[in-house]
Amino acid sequence: MTHEVVALKIDFVSDVVCPWCAVGLHALERAAELVKDDVRLDWHFQPFELNPGMAPEGQDMQEHLREKYGSTDEQQAQMRDAITARGAEVGFVFHMDKRSRTWNTFDAHRLLHWLGEEGEAGQQRALKHALLAAYFTEGKSPSDPAVLLELVESLGLDVPRAQAILGSTEFAEAVREREAFWQRQGIRSVPSIVINDRHLIQGGQPPEVFAQALRQIASAK
Repeated sequence: MTHEVVALKIDFVSDVVCPWCAVGLHALERAAELVKDDVRLDWHFQPFELNPGMAPEGQDMQEHLREKYGSTDEQQAQMRDAITARGAEVGFVFHMDKRSRTWNTFDAHRLLHWLGEEGEAGQQRALKHALLAAYFTEGKSPSDPAVLLELVESLGLDVPRAQAILGSTEFAEAVREREAFWQRQGIRSVPSIVINDRHLIQGGQPPEVFAQALRQIASAK
């Protein structure tokens, strides 16, 4: 008798300047390895902007966090240490000292949407990884077209196509529609992982928590 591997659809709703999204993605990928004999994940990356009104020039990170959350410099330092440690546990390197500003991420989401529509399997996830690493590990701006095109080229993707998208408003309406859709579903914080359009897991959970949830959902199919 052939062993059946259950496919689960994953809508990973997140932003590329969200540290817990980086933790959550890597933890979920580790969970996928733990359950790979029984479960296969069908990945879809969905847009969510933490700061949709962010100006093109961005904002100083400490200033931004003080304004948005009222956090003190000491609280911010403690949070940076905690996030860095959680990242290390799942194999992601945070260089929080390089993350001095936060940026507008709309164009990054347009490129992710492009690969979701036109890309081959795995390309959208590869760009997501590259965007997270560019910002959190290398301190680069995900709103800079030169940075975005550099990442596209490094992945062997279609640079002229990406350039055409960035030089136009292509996929802008589609990204806004998807953002509005997820907000209508009640998504207010990220990462939010929606499995098979029905099950919601939020936050950067440990791999074991994700693995248990994946097994339970797969066994109930």
